[in-house]
Amino acid sequence: MAEQGKQRVAVCYGLPDIIFLVQLDVAIGTTIGQAIAASGVLARFPEIDLGCNKLGVFGKLRPADTVLRDGDRIEIYRPLQADPMESRRRRARHKAAAGKERG
Repeated sequence: MAEQGKQRVAVCYGLPDIIFLVQLDVAIGTTIGQAIAASGVLARFPEIDLGCNKLGVFGKLRPADTVLRDGDRIEIYRPLQADPMESRRRRARHKAAAGKERG
């Protein structure tokens, strides 16, 4: 439980084999960017670039200057390795080709 004038938030960042998750008590009025800086995640994962990585709260994209609420979970998203639409097209072509081979 957070002390008076404070609120509890979590900062998370995930890699395929590592999950960083830390809970912090921050002052009311703290922004996403400030909480990320206070969490230590940037020192542990220097590849994070807040100018490039997207940020969110509970799966919804938010800018770094968003003021947090008690209980928020800040998420730092990694860049996509592949375009989702292109991946779907590739799977559809593969499925269609596999269907022709069987027919």
